[in-house]
Amino acid sequence: MTKKDTGYSSTVHGAAPHHVLPPLPYAENALEPIITAKTISFHYGKHHRGYVDNLNKLVAGTEYADLSLEKIITSTAGRPERIAIFNNAAQTWNHTFYWKSMKPKGGGEPPAALKQRIEESFSSVDAFKKEFAGASVSQFGSGWAWLVLEGGSLKVVKTANADVPLTTGMKPLLTIDVWEHAYYLDYQNRRADYVNAVLDKLINWEFALQNAS
Repeated sequence: MTKKDTGYSSTVHGAAPHHVLPPLPYAENALEPIITAKTISFHYGKHHRGYVDNLNKLVAGTEYADLSLEKIITSTAGRPERIAIFNNAAQTWNHTFYWKSMKPKGGGEPPAALKQRIEESFSSVDAFKKEFAGASVSQFGSGWAWLVLEGGSLKVVKTANADVPLTTGMKPLLTIDVWEHAYYLDYQNRRADYVNAVLDKLINWEFALQNAS
């Protein structure tokens, strides 16, 4: 993914990079009734913003202050002494990617080029959705489910907490957030209902295709 695709941080010339909260790709109420404006307001305005603010505080004056978000993630992954920086950098990245993985009136049939690749890897779109939903629902505790590109093939993986497939050489194409704050106000403990609704009504196939190219 290029910086143009992500837009996770901005640099002011003559000053250290300052990671900013990117604007949502749509209005807070645009995903209703699947995800309500109230959930988006808390999730984006409190949780996502908190990760960005914490990251800026944690990297100030460190060797990570001038690095891109992706470089911070890969440089701190697997280093227990840097876990706070990793968690906030990865959660900043993950959330921005999650917002782009959905769109109003999403779902439906993938574009032909993406559909062909999904069928090659999973046999059918329905089989992919079943595997993706299964990974989402079976992730114990907080985490993420991902459609990734690895070695030319598509696969479904899940990660715990802030972990992101970038650190293991996989290229994320889509994600769904299964931390409780992503769905609890709307679905309570019905994680499966949330996941299936996103896959059927909101998933942004065009974003996945863009990332796969």
